[in-house]
Amino acid sequence: MSKKVWRWLLLIVALIAIGGGAAWYLRGEPSLVANQEQQRILKKKILLVALGDSLTHGQGDEKKQGGYVGQIKTRLEDKYGNQVTTENFGVTGDRSDQIKARLDSQREIQTGLKSADVIVMTVGGNDLMQTLEKAAFSTSSVTVEKDVNAAGKLYQTKLTALFKDVRKYNPNAQLFVFSIYNPFYTYFPNVTVISKSVAKWNQLTKRLVAKYQPATFVDINHTLSYGQYTTRAARQQLVSQAKKSNNDQITQAAVLAIMNNKDHNLNNYISTSDNFHPNHLGYTKMTEKLFDAMVKNNNFEYQTR
Repeated sequence: MSKKVWRWLLLIVALIAIGGGAAWYLRGEPSLVANQEQQRILKKKILLVALGDSLTHGQGDEKKQGGYVGQIKTRLEDKYGNQVTTENFGVTGDRSDQIKARLDSQREIQTGLKSADVIVMTVGGNDLMQTLEKAAFSTSSVTVEKDVNAAGKLYQTKLTALFKDVRKYNPNAQLFVFSIYNPFYTYFPNVTVISKSVAKWNQLTKRLVAKYQPATFVDINHTLSYGQYTTRAARQQLVSQAKKSNNDQITQAAVLAIMNNKDHNLNNYISTSDNFHPNHLGYTKMTEKLFDAMVKNNNFEYQTR
């Protein structure tokens, strides 16, 4: 073998050795991108801003502990050991456009959002109820579905405007948005028009949430709608009982009677003060769903160097 060939072989061997050594080095000393998880530092303080309607306000919490906002603060502090400050901008009765109007006009909300490490929202329930109050007592499910579909298009427009506003003031904070639920399910499990409308509304919200990353949709629909009736058999028994009493129909008088009953609700997670909003246990269930989502998407708890 000639000296020239030997030189080429030695050069190739050297390059392979260098390449292998470099690869070993990179595995042992990851790049900043690969090492990002190791570079994360837990924040000493977290600002959680809650924006929305009565579910953010904490309506129905008989212990007066601020609904899910008060509970999630404790859960996060216990988990991560840092200080969590909360600002609650929930107002009972607000639709999506009314939440946006407050955000547009109130500097306190704007300032809070700008400083937020994490944002939590409840929205959409009052938008849907506005439609159902007009349509749900129709004898035609086709009419209700048509009205809900038409209202859904308007809701998408309003919700898009709200999310754009939120992201205008804070483009980077992690956003968690709750679903809505059917507070009357346990009384009318056989009347599917409300449950179908709630499901449609949640699909609309979930699709929009995905467009405003980092963002997570927190689904509480079945948890709060079904309450303690967690098995199919238990819910089927509810259906059988309901058919005997309402003949597959929902009336305004029946709904008002339920809401005005201050002593009892078939759903253990719904407040007896109005038979509509969650009680303290209901807010605990909401908090558990939110906490699980936050632990899986916990970048807001850390800063990188």
